[in-house]
Amino acid sequence: MKRDQAAARVAKLRDEIRRHERLYYVLNQPEISDQQYDALERELRELETQFPDLVAPDSPTQRVGERPSEEFPTFAHRAPMLSLDNTYSEDELREFEERIFRLVGRREMAYVAELKIDGLSLALHYEDGRLVRGVTRGDGLRGDDVTPNVRAIRSIPLVLVGTGVPQALEARGEVFLSRSRFDALNREREDREEEPFANPRNAAAGTMKTLDARIVAERGLDIYLYALVQAKDLAARGHWEALERMRSWGLKTNPTSRLCRGLDEVLAYCAEWREKRDGLEYDIDGVVVKVDDFALQQELGFTAKFPRWAIAYKYPARQAATWVEAIEVQVGRTGKLTPVAHLAPVSLAGSTVSRATLHNEEEVARKDVRVGDTVLIEKGGDVIPKVVEVVQGKRPPRTSPWEPPEKCPVCGSAALKVEGEVDRRCPRASCPAQVEERLKHYARRQAMDIEGLGDVLVHQLVEKGLVRDFADLYKLGLEDIVGLERMAEKSGQNLLDQIDASRSRELRRLLFGLGIRFVGERAAMFRHVAGAALPESRGPGPGVGRGDRRPVRDRSGRGPLGPGLVRRRGEPAARGPPEGGRGPDVRGGRGAGLPGLPGNAIRPDRRARDHDPRRGEGRHRGPRGTCHLFGVQEDVGGRRGRRSRLQVRQGPGAGREVHGRVRVPAAARPGPGMTSAILFPMRGVPPGAARPY
Repeated sequence: MKRDQAAARVAKLRDEIRRHERLYYVLNQPEISDQQYDALERELRELETQFPDLVAPDSPTQRVGERPSEEFPTFAHRAPMLSLDNTYSEDELREFEERIFRLVGRREMAYVAELKIDGLSLALHYEDGRLVRGVTRGDGLRGDDVTPNVRAIRSIPLVLVGTGVPQALEARGEVFLSRSRFDALNREREDREEEPFANPRNAAAGTMKTLDARIVAERGLDIYLYALVQAKDLAARGHWEALERMRSWGLKTNPTSRLCRGLDEVLAYCAEWREKRDGLEYDIDGVVVKVDDFALQQELGFTAKFPRWAIAYKYPARQAATWVEAIEVQVGRTGKLTPVAHLAPVSLAGSTVSRATLHNEEEVARKDVRVGDTVLIEKGGDVIPKVVEVVQGKRPPRTSPWEPPEKCPVCGSAALKVEGEVDRRCPRASCPAQVEERLKHYARRQAMDIEGLGDVLVHQLVEKGLVRDFADLYKLGLEDIVGLERMAEKSGQNLLDQIDASRSRELRRLLFGLGIRFVGERAAMFRHVAGAALPESRGPGPGVGRGDRRPVRDRSGRGPLGPGLVRRRGEPAARGPPEGGRGPDVRGGRGAGLPGLPGNAIRPDRRARDHDPRRGEGRHRGPRGTCHLFGVQEDVGGRRGRRSRLQVRQGPGAGREVHGRVRVPAAARPGPGMTSAILFPMRGVPPGAARPY
């Protein structure tokens, strides 16, 4: 066959294969047998092998690469992938509509109701009709670019079809594993004597994290697209019209979605699928309700966390009966002592449950949970197991009420209960259980993202005394790690590389990773972003109440992370002090390193030298030594009204920093301005080489 004949045949085969892919994977209307489809794909593959210059990236034969990826790069979402507010009753759903009416006036409303699939959120990017990128939700602002794995999902078209396809398009959807594929996958794993997956969602999430797209192709993931986020030059008036457009281009949307005229039709849809949910091929935990009109969506806007025009109506959690074998106490990263019920294993909502939280001692007393009791358990939001109630009629004789511990079960310190709080806490910040939990939290994906720092490894590092706090992670050497269980030289070096990469994480992730009480992802993000935008503000910022300020204003000498950690922050770096200096001028406590911790009124000498803002480098040096400051870009007030600009190594231009002539006032109150920055006094670090740890 000549090349021009081969090119024509290749083009025809690709169109034919794409048509059958859509019929089979999207429309569920196959026209040919699997053997006939395989024959078409085999012919195309043979022609591309014979004529390599005819191979194209969007060819059906190129869905799965031959080699695994080395890592997934991070991609910043063009628009945040926000979560939805939840509602659990008809009354709450009607209140959702009333909130809309209060903002835009009472009128006839059209809603789109869609089944809320329990899967993994994904954003698909198309340019000129061709798939160029697939990104996971991640933390809502940034996700992993998992394009090789996305291409391996057959229900995702590599090339869009039809008319009116936008030049640039972003569609979002939910990746899931069907129940039949989940059952088959677990049977295969059991035959290989491997641990089966707990539920379809875990299996789907784990599959998308694999670096080998061939595994993704084998497992048969599926997707339903539910939103058109960006579509250049597309004039769609509402969400329902956007869903129809996506279907016409070959994107798979859920056929059960429905356009509802008024809330009564929405409620009827919710009731219908509550009864029919067990007959679906995938797991759902409720219904997503969206205002249809795009103009009305824009008028309603967003809160700090959720869109005002959409809400998730969650179905009641499913329940199961079992009995309590024991009640043990777990120690959390803040010292909180949480009672946990060990249960006789029972199947519930697609997984086996053997533990359930009892929250706190007052909750145990209120429900009167005792060892030996038969209890009803449910998964809150179909995710977290909890004890609902005790079946009193089945209580065995001679049981006794559970008594809260007087001492920490791990370190033996006397447990404390602060007046006005329901929780008992271990007051010892160096308690091994607290240290382990803090390190696990610090390594989380939403925090410093040290993937190799798992539970087992953290336990070994703490047990052997190699790590006492976050700072010790950055002192680990390969010789410290290779002697640990399941850690060889290669895996140890990978861990050290991940730890080193965490030095460049954003400020908000560091703030969240430190695990300060009341400072979650939202508060950490505000302190990161608002510092540059609101330099004169002294308040804590929206969503941060007065109760949230206590940990960062604590002057007790303990601090939310303990006195030892605060003291260690002020220790000199390994390189020693700079020539002619004694280190930074730190007043008000026993060393300083974090805003809001005891004694961090960091006042570098105001007679700054070695400062050249034009080239973006410099250091603050005075008679007391050199102080390198880290934070977000902002203006800082000095004495007699002088102002300086401090720009920190972060994002574009990484590796550069500017230190102005500054005075940091009043121990860094919570909130924006200079006080929102993390300040690290360090010794012996030359300009341009400073780092977060």
